[in-house]
This record gives sequence, structure tokens and C-alpha cells, in this order.
Amino acid sequence: MANRNTCTEVVLLACGSFNPITNMHLRMFELARDHLHETGRYLVLRGIISPVGDAYKKKGLVEANHRVAMIEKAIQLSDWLTLDTWESKQNEWVETVKVLRHHCENLKNQFVIDKKSATQCRKGKKRKIEEKDVCVIDERDIPQLMLLCGGDVLESFGVPDLWKKEDIEEILGTFGMVCISRHACNLQKCIFESDILWQCRNKIHLVTEWIDNDISATKVRRALRRGHSIKYVVPDPVIDYILWHQLYDQHSEDRNSGVVLAPFQRYKEESSRNAV
Repeated sequence: MANRNTCTEVVLLACGSFNPITNMHLRMFELARDHLHETGRYLVLRGIISPVGDAYKKKGLVEANHRVAMIEKAIQLSDWLTLDTWESKQNEWVETVKVLRHHCENLKNQFVIDKKSATQCRKGKKRKIEEKDVCVIDERDIPQLMLLCGGDVLESFGVPDLWKKEDIEEILGTFGMVCISRHACNLQKCIFESDILWQCRNKIHLVTEWIDNDISATKVRRALRRGHSIKYVVPDPVIDYILWHQLYDQHSEDRNSGVVLAPFQRYKEESSRNAV
């Protein structure tokens, strides 16, 4: 059992489309928390879900306000999962590493606030706090932020122009990753065949989902287009929202069709400028 006094505190961050959020998205958090606790070295405090903004330009991506609302409904009964809308509100696509930096800074700021509050209330006496007392931060006292993702994200690190090499190095080297894979997926081979992943292999926690579960948002959208039930695949409040707003028909699936995905567009333009 994880012990707060001896373990590294962790906050899990999942970025993605969540188009729509499914039970598997939620289960990933449970699997990651179980795995980290079983190591005896970590204590997971909370999980954050950060949906990508509309500027990502992924085919079939419905508006961020709908995806945010569905996430809110999906986690309304959870006592440790939270939604953060900062990424979804940005006018331009934000790289995952920048989202991690944003949340890391938030954790540091919250630590300062908590430290200030604790100092004020110490021994029940109010006293003036010197600025130097508040600003002294021991990084070991701040919860470690880890990226939570599926095996497809780890595999995508090898796709040309989808990720920057330096971003991958920072994501793994500075933050670390918990990667959930299906039992038929060989992520060890993926790590072995990549020099970057191999160098950072100790910062990658591989977690296998042994219960066969092939749920994906793509298959959910396909079922909805065909009028099929998605009950027990997506939380009931999310299903109600989808049906009420008549989301995920052929028209929405064609959204951004023929549009270049934001990472490809940005990195190709940067490569072209650097080549000149």
C-alpha cells in the first residue's frame, strides 16, 4: 500500500481528443493508479483530463465545448478525476509538452499557496510571512506530473513530423509516462527499436490491460452513425448528452476531412523554413 510519507506523490495527466470520452479512457486512470501504487514508490493524488482544442484539426473532431461537457458528465461521480479546459480554450493547437509545462507550473503555484496557508495557521497563530519563506521550494515536495496515454501514443513517437525529438525527450526525461497497452501490443519492442525511448526507458511505466477491451472512440462514433447502441461502452450521462445534441453523424465525421493535422502542418512549415 502506498504511503504518503515515503512515496513520491503523483498527478496523472491525460491529453487527447476524447471524441467522445469512453469507459476505457476512465479505466486507463484506474489501471495507472493501481500499477503505480503496486510499485510501493508512488502515491497518486489525482488525475487530470485535458481535451485538445478545435485547432488540432483531427477528422471527425466535434467542437471542444461538447467534448468538455461530456467529460464533465463522465467524471461527475469520481472523487479523484478532474477536468482542465485550458488546452481546449487555446486558439491554436498546443503541443503536449507545453500542456505538461502548464500543469507543472500550476502544481508549483498550488504548492506555494498551500505552504503559505500552512505557515499562517501553524500553531494557530497568525503571523506575517516573509517572502523568502514562501518562495523557497523543494522540488521533491511538489507532486510529480506524469503523462498518461495509450500504447498508440508511444508508437506515434516514431511517426515523422508528428512529434519533435526534443519534445519527446522532455516528456519522458522530465515528466515520465504511464502507458496502457493491450496484451497483444508489443511496446517493449517499440522501445527497443527507438534510441530516444531506449534512453528514457526507466521513465516509461508500461501497464498491460489483461481484460480484453477493444473500446475506441472511433468505433463508438461508427456505432452512433449506424444507429447502434453504445450502452456500457460510454457512461450513461455521456450517451444522454450525445443523443440530446444529436452528435456524431456523417456530417460531423466529415469535419476537417482533407485538412492537414495541426502537428504535421506546423512541423513541416518549420522544416521548410529551416531548409531555406
